[in-house]
Amino acid sequence: MTKVKKVLLLLKNMVYESTSPQETLKFAKYYRSKGLDVLVILWGPMGVLLGKKDKTRGSPKYDAMMQECIEMGVEFRCCQLASDMIGLKKEELIPGIEFICSRDVAEVFLQYQEENQLIISF
Repeated sequence: MTKVKKVLLLLKNMVYESTSPQETLKFAKYYRSKGLDVLVILWGPMGVLLGKKDKTRGSPKYDAMMQECIEMGVEFRCCQLASDMIGLKKEELIPGIEFICSRDVAEVFLQYQEENQLIISF
């Protein structure tokens, strides 16, 4: 049996109308504190909103939670296609979040599956 070393968390749900963003960030912090490599992909027009900096509406204050995760070493990638669909620009992202294209997301799925690593979708 392969030991889990990497975790891929996928967030596609609306930021303020779901517990999914908070669960995603809590899972990310938990797995990272266990020494695992954690990659969070924000995708779909609703999921990418979590990566937008200076969110002024809603609670909890996700920007601070995301910054804490980034400082712990959690990697965040934001779907370029979904961002383009809603007009989200690179300069609007929280520092430390990079865009990822759909083809690369597909490759990440294959890689994690082939390596028997953990994939969780919210």
